[in-house]
Formats: sequence, C-alpha cells, structure tokens
Amino acid sequence: MKVGLFIPCYVDQFYPQVAIASLELLESAGVDVDYPLKQTCCGQPMANSGYQDYGEGAADLFRKNFSGFDYVVCPSGSCTLHTKDHIYSGKDNEPKVYELCEFLTDVLKIKNLKANFPYKVGIHASCHGLRGLNLAKPSELMGVEFNKPKQLLEMVNGIELVNLTRKDECCGFGGTFAVFEEAVSVSMGKDRIKDHEEQGVQVITGADMSCLMHLEGILRRENSPVKVMHIAEILNGQVPRTQNQK
Repeated sequence: MKVGLFIPCYVDQFYPQVAIASLELLESAGVDVDYPLKQTCCGQPMANSGYQDYGEGAADLFRKNFSGFDYVVCPSGSCTLHTKDHIYSGKDNEPKVYELCEFLTDVLKIKNLKANFPYKVGIHASCHGLRGLNLAKPSELMGVEFNKPKQLLEMVNGIELVNLTRKDECCGFGGTFAVFEEAVSVSMGKDRIKDHEEQGVQVITGADMSCLMHLEGILRRENSPVKVMHIAEILNGQVPRTQNQK
C-alpha cells in the first residue's frame, strides 16, 4: 500500500514533533509513507466560517497533491473529517482517508507496540473524532463500548489510563468557536482540565492536536504541571516535554 501523510497547518507550524512521530510510527509498522511537500491547508477554516467556496482552491490542490495514493492518513480528527466530507466524493479511484488511530486499528490491525510510557494518562475525546469519525462510542448512545485510541494506548508498556467523570465532553475549542466565543470556550476548557486533574493525570492525550493546543494554553496560563501530548507521540515512545520545550 502507498500512503500519503497529510499534516495539518497548525501541526506543521506549532507541533512538528507530532508529524515526525506519526511518520515514524507508520514506518515502524512497515508502511510505505510519502509526504507531499506542496501540501497546504485543506480548507477547513473557511468551511467552518461559512465560506466553503473560498476553500475550493485548497481542496483542488489537496486532490492534486494526494492523487495516486491508496490512503491518506492524518493525525487530526477534524482535518480528516473535513477531507472526507468536503474534498473527496467516495469514488473508487480516490484515496481512502483515515485518521491515524483508525488507520492503525482498522487497516493495519496493530496488535502490539514497543512503546513504554510510565505515566498516568487521561484521554481527551475530541468531538470530530468521537461523533464524526466514530473513533469511540459516545456516552449518549447505546451499544457495544469501543474506543480506538484507548485500544492502542492499552498496548503501551507502563501506562496508567484513568477513568474520567465525563469521558467525552467537549473542550470548547471548536475551531472558530474559540475565537468568537472566547469566554465560553475557556470556561469549557477549564472544566475539561479539572476532570483530568481530579483523577491525578500527568499527561492529557488525544487524537486531535487542535483540542490539545487549546487545553495546553489554559494549562500553561495556570502554571499546571499537567502536560499534553498527541497520541502519536506516546505510541511512538516519546516522553513528556518540559515547560520550556515547544
């Protein structure tokens, strides 16, 4: 299989270590990965703001950059969902788009990992991944429990996963919502962090770095010792960064 790695703008600019961890994780699983160097924004910010037409140029470039691949894999639930819903139409000749966790569980069917992470960890379930991509069962629905990010994290040696009081509550980021409703967004983020802190977590992880970026900003302003790490970093064997590291 030939995989194109799609790295969202904010990951490229602010969290390149997440992109590197995603690449190394896929390569360690024996995947033939390529990173199209001319890739840019997928157009999600325009669509979120109600200006879908303004993102057509970005969508056209995305299709051009990722043509010829069997799969497009992305370490971001929100960007993955936008790509699925707004860029590709589901035709047979188009690449299949997967968020990193679902690609590892559903396509590669990973059964074990060599990572070691001796820390107490809370999982933040982002809304796009939870209800848009079905990475886990939302608490408001009946049915069999499943959680793909948790399934992968349970393969990590030494990790201690906590049970949150409200395991799938929104963090308040929501893309442009955090800009236009700043006070509400911050209040929601503080509530989400409080749930993790009450369980004594050392690290908050998740599959969407945008949500984690929002939580990290609040944690830093409150001088909290709790760190945030994208799930790819943990699965790839990274350790928590210090406060001075980006």
